[in-house]
Amino acid sequence: AFPESYEKERGQGLRLNPGKTDEKEFLAKVPFHLTKIPWAREGYYYDSSDRPGKHPYHEAGLYYIQEPSAMAVVELLDPKPGDCVLDLCAAPGGKTTQIAGRLMGEGFLLSNEIHPARAKILSQNIERMGIRNAVVTNEDSGRLTKYFPAFFDGIIVDAPCSGEGMFRKDETAVTEWSPENVRRCAGRQQEILENAAMMLKPGGRLVYSTCTFAPEEDEQAIGRFLEAHPEFALEETPDYPGLSHGVPAWGAGVTDGIEKTVRIWPHRTEGEGHYAALLRKTGEPESVKRKYPASMKDKKLLAVYEDFCKEIFIEPKKWTADSTMTMFGDQLYRTPEEMVDFKGLRVLRPGLQMGEFKKNRFEPSHALALALHPSEVKQNVNLSADAPETAAYLRGETIQLSEEDAGKGWCLVSVDGYSLGWGKKSGGTLKNHYPKGLRKQY
Repeated sequence: AFPESYEKERGQGLRLNPGKTDEKEFLAKVPFHLTKIPWAREGYYYDSSDRPGKHPYHEAGLYYIQEPSAMAVVELLDPKPGDCVLDLCAAPGGKTTQIAGRLMGEGFLLSNEIHPARAKILSQNIERMGIRNAVVTNEDSGRLTKYFPAFFDGIIVDAPCSGEGMFRKDETAVTEWSPENVRRCAGRQQEILENAAMMLKPGGRLVYSTCTFAPEEDEQAIGRFLEAHPEFALEETPDYPGLSHGVPAWGAGVTDGIEKTVRIWPHRTEGEGHYAALLRKTGEPESVKRKYPASMKDKKLLAVYEDFCKEIFIEPKKWTADSTMTMFGDQLYRTPEEMVDFKGLRVLRPGLQMGEFKKNRFEPSHALALALHPSEVKQNVNLSADAPETAAYLRGETIQLSEEDAGKGWCLVSVDGYSLGWGKKSGGTLKNHYPKGLRKQY
């Protein structure tokens, strides 16, 4: 049954964004054939005839297209609003955006990716999903330990692996596989786990996951880690339909409790190969003094930004400068309150990008548009998903406005009540500010 599963079509999944919509509203609006994924609260299989990546709701960040098995990892961690969470190997962003959906804008999310090109893709996906409380770093896990000792309530280590579980999905994984690569990955995984252990608070939870079947990278990786770290213990995991238990006989080091870990087999469920283990760190949390980022001090620029807020927002005081406002070059960011001083770190995105100062004016960012709800702004042009104006906007074209929508100045452009980007009104015309790099044919 296992080899036969590789001759079958694989399951396709998407996951709704709770920061933008709820389940009832989502199911009523999306025009796809959806069935529930049993181990993911926000996850759905979609039909091969559907094209969710081509729909305007995708650009609005209403959902994230993700391999179904991968959704189980965040489900095991079960982060709560207010938690500080680290996604240590985060690109392209599936698990990061799922964590953010659980935090609901409260708490702090650090998303790290060591490869620069992949870190940029991660940052773009965080932007598209409208996440306000995430910082993106491009670092080695060892360097992060110096900034975040015993810091996080939850950590996900979706470790670089030999990719055996992705053979049906990714031809590159097949061509790159070798026994040597399995051993090389196993060594790297132990190093990453060691660094993650240092950054987890006592009492915190850590999920280790791979998309491979290799016991050296799965049961043995956890057994060796537990042998070296008696302060960690395996936690019970929910018994979701189709998910299997880890195999103690395939382990090394500590094998007691390995059956609490999770395997996903492609012949037993509609998902690719995956492995996950949920661990808790024992002990009592300690209070640690932290140094925070320097806030913006330029009074002239602050005045320009505050004038912009008065023009745009219904409640400008919610958005005007406070201790979390940080300059990053010419860009203004709203940094999560929990973020430490990032001097010396390779940071791609130190929080929510508010916009850019250009001479004596402030231009809002696309990230800010996607993080807003139309109810928060004074001017909003709402388009329907199937309207020709929506396709024109996503292509970067100027739009003619109705008399009702005519006006002057910055306005949010939305699709069926979900923000898409910025436009600038001038009488009956809407000048398009959808980013050139994102424009596409619809």
